[in-house]
Amino acid sequence: MNAQNKGALVLFSGGQDSTTCLAWALERFASVETVGFVYGQRHAAEIDARTRVLERLRGEFAPWRDRLSADHMLSLDVLSEIGGSALTDDVAIAMRADGLPTTFVPGRNLMFFTAAAALGTRRGIHDLVGGMCETDYSGYPDCRLNTLQALQRALTLGFAEEFVIHAPLMHIDKAETWCLAERLGGEALVALILEETVTCYEGDRTHRHAWGYGCGVCPACALRAGGYRKYRGEAE
Repeated sequence: MNAQNKGALVLFSGGQDSTTCLAWALERFASVETVGFVYGQRHAAEIDARTRVLERLRGEFAPWRDRLSADHMLSLDVLSEIGGSALTDDVAIAMRADGLPTTFVPGRNLMFFTAAAALGTRRGIHDLVGGMCETDYSGYPDCRLNTLQALQRALTLGFAEEFVIHAPLMHIDKAETWCLAERLGGEALVALILEETVTCYEGDRTHRHAWGYGCGVCPACALRAGGYRKYRGEAE
């Protein structure tokens, strides 16, 4: 079946990457649903951003309006119960002894996709879209292509239905992610991402920079800022 006649389910956090992936899916699939997860995050800034982004996509992007369908929120509080991450606990952002940052939430993407597949099978959707990337990332093992390929196979076997995991950002950097957003939705989508999405690990919505809101200090802000400068052709 052609993608234009199928539905997709996008893992949508309200951040830059998942918003770009949502636009990517809206260009390719006849119907696109979104799913977000509450897992005991330290802040609700991204969750709040989800609502704003979805409202503006429906209101300002006419070609996508009829394709953007239901939104879902699922609870995965077990991740915060396990704890130990700077994204769920009051833990400093630093490198761990094993070389991974303290922002790594063990099993998060594996659980996200498994829950999305369970939702998808109830909704008749088998194309799952996520914003994972291994080009300029924090070393998270569950963002790697081989992890997602193995997970796709496991989901297909475990549900006895064929699932496809799409990761449109897998092999591009942050500057190219900004470029992709512009190709998909023009300057209007870039402006929406700048104003509404949240990438900052601290969930800071008080400091406005050229690249959007954020503390400007955490690794996520640094990556977003550097990518934006490169996208705009500015010197580092």
